[in-house]
Amino acid sequence: MSVLVTGGAGYIGSHMVLALLDAGEDVIVLDNLSTGHRWAVPEKAELVVGDISDQDLVRAIIWKHSINAIIHFAGSIVVPESIEDPLGYYQNNTVNSRALIEAAVATGVKNFIFSSTAAVYGMPENNPVREDAPLAPISPYGSSKLMTEMMLKDTAFAHDFEYVALRYFNVAGADPQGRSGQSTPAATHLIKVASQTALGERTHMDVYGTDYPTEDGTCIRDYIHVSDLAKAHLLALKYLRDGGKSEIFNCGYGRGFSVLEVIDAVKRASGVDFKVNLADRRAGDPAALIACADKIRETLGWVPDHADLDEITSIALAWEDRLTVLRKTG
Repeated sequence: MSVLVTGGAGYIGSHMVLALLDAGEDVIVLDNLSTGHRWAVPEKAELVVGDISDQDLVRAIIWKHSINAIIHFAGSIVVPESIEDPLGYYQNNTVNSRALIEAAVATGVKNFIFSSTAAVYGMPENNPVREDAPLAPISPYGSSKLMTEMMLKDTAFAHDFEYVALRYFNVAGADPQGRSGQSTPAATHLIKVASQTALGERTHMDVYGTDYPTEDGTCIRDYIHVSDLAKAHLLALKYLRDGGKSEIFNCGYGRGFSVLEVIDAVKRASGVDFKVNLADRRAGDPAALIACADKIRETLGWVPDHADLDEITSIALAWEDRLTVLRKTG
């Protein structure tokens, strides 16, 4: 039996592949390499280059490799971009996910783990946010992910099929062993952008919005290390294989840091006082978004290993430095 990881050549997906291989699982990666990297897939995992919307291909992979679980990361993730290109996001995140779910049902794959997002909550009235908080996404990105959650719920009701949807808060950091990290040059992740600026890859960085109702006026987010997130997926997989019923879990630490606090952490890690410009707010950014993670801790027994912000930023900076050297040496 094997696990199919869609989007396994991307940032979070590649860390999931590493965690699965470390746990002794057989892993098949399906990725169209539109944003992922072939080199990010370890040799022990088989890479199939293709799209999750290709149902014939997905069925063939499932039958050939006796897939018994799918972990689904493939999709588009940039909030401002989703506002500019809503139809593209509904295609990539909703329509294509529907095709993947249908292929899973048709081939008898009963265990499905979905990469969802805290963006389904929109601008929550209360923080930390619980899983039963009102769902009111304010971007096509959040709406496209919520639609997939709805499809999974209805599919589980109608078929012999169970799922876990993990609502990520702000994913950050890199593999502590240096095997993978955020590798898209134009990525919008705050810690990556700050690290690039510290290393001279950017002349400056922008802070979008300094008039939010927070202590320093900048947005507050709950930053979760990518390896802790991969660990949550492993526990979700065990939960489903042990007969667990469909569930939704927040993935975060339950505490937040402002944009300026994160930038200060990167400055501490790098020893560089890089240039920061203050800019207007972006559309689709809530003032604060912090996870209540009690449910995943209690139900799955999840205990994070890398919850220190200085550790997260130091590991991310080390990975970015490695990428900088690789680009300069070709």
